[in-house]
Amino acid sequence: MSASGAVEPGPSGVAAAPSSASARAPAPGRLFRPISAEDEEQQPTEIESLCMNCYRNGVTRLLLTKIPFFREIIVSSFSCEHCGWNNTEIQSAGRIQDQGVRYSLNVRAPEDMNREVVKTDSATTRIPELDFEIPAFSQKGALTTVEGLISRAISGLEQDQPTRRVNEEAIAERIDEFIVKLRELKHVASPFTLIIDDPSGNSFVENPHAPQKDDALVITHYNRTPQQEEMLGLQAEAPEKKPEEEDLRNEVLQFNTNCPECNAPAQTNMKLVQIPHFKEVIIMATSCENCGHRTNEVKSGGAVEPLGTRISLHITDPSDMTRDLLKSETCSVEIPELEFELGMAVLGGKFTTLEGMLKDIRELVTKNPFTLGDSSNPGQTEKLREFSHKLDQILEGKMKAHFIMNDPAGNSYLQNVYAPEDDPEMKVEHYKRTFDQDEELGLNDMRTEGYVTGLAPQR
Repeated sequence: MSASGAVEPGPSGVAAAPSSASARAPAPGRLFRPISAEDEEQQPTEIESLCMNCYRNGVTRLLLTKIPFFREIIVSSFSCEHCGWNNTEIQSAGRIQDQGVRYSLNVRAPEDMNREVVKTDSATTRIPELDFEIPAFSQKGALTTVEGLISRAISGLEQDQPTRRVNEEAIAERIDEFIVKLRELKHVASPFTLIIDDPSGNSFVENPHAPQKDDALVITHYNRTPQQEEMLGLQAEAPEKKPEEEDLRNEVLQFNTNCPECNAPAQTNMKLVQIPHFKEVIIMATSCENCGHRTNEVKSGGAVEPLGTRISLHITDPSDMTRDLLKSETCSVEIPELEFELGMAVLGGKFTTLEGMLKDIRELVTKNPFTLGDSSNPGQTEKLREFSHKLDQILEGKMKAHFIMNDPAGNSYLQNVYAPEDDPEMKVEHYKRTFDQDEELGLNDMRTEGYVTGLAPQR
């Protein structure tokens, strides 16, 4: 159950220009003096103000004071001699504190009801034993006591009871029962807990034993949440949002290009693919609707590896033809049994199977225009026919052979069908590149020292 600040239905008054007869300046000295009944010099400032109840002039009194072991506050009180309406409230004279504060008071004796309490507008008051709460900004700030807080809540609940008894009798009866429980708290028949939670940090509950510790009072300071910062009207620093990384693995990106054959506008599709037990690669495919030309290319999605890679597979079974294969542009291929070697950049980058790679090699060799036609050498033609025959036998699994991939950049891959175990027919070696291999990859002229710390060497 919650209580609203029905005790103060409106502002205290609209201040008018003070006249010499109705305004009295405070005594000279410090602006904020410690609150004390014995300080005769501490007098409130009186200002003639408009009463918002009868719209005639009343008097607003302002007292600038300081609460011991707390801070400066402004106490304001309005009274109207014409209609008898009056109103009081307090405001903090300081700034909103860096942290919020939570007071938890265990009320165990009648003396605890007399503790002074400063409750600001932004404070929330709770009594857990009754499941009772006064929300923030539902009441004006007040300088009162624990008993005064409870009495104020009772007055707020009683204000609309006559109307409720006519329109909502059941709800009015439950509120009456709850008011009885609140009145019993004032007698402290049994201990209860009073919690004042103020995000502004400007509320206060008196410690009568100050400067000694009060065992019945627990004070907790905390950092405000963004919602509390917004409630207080503060400009909360928005946390830096990390840019969301786009997941390109499930997307096919498209961009416009020109066909390499007819130069007509064409479209290239690109997709990022993760190869198990290897790395990411980029597959690019171009299709021309004008001439029907199609190309595909595979590029490594990572950097040049620190070591080169040499993969040697002993082809012993037709099932080896189904192994996935990634050949980068920097990879050379060798088949010793055929005395065949394919240099770097030939056939470009490919992501295919071993069978697809061998068929591409056969097509490259047998359909070479320099080895065909009437001008071809008969001896060379016979060698090509023999090469094609042996390659067909390897494809059919009738001839055993070794397939060797040598990639100085370390970005080529041949599937291990026994992964994560070792493949008895495949050997993977990592080696240090020679100076000539680094030269071909353009690594000798690269200078990457200090790039991580931003201290690249000066030339």
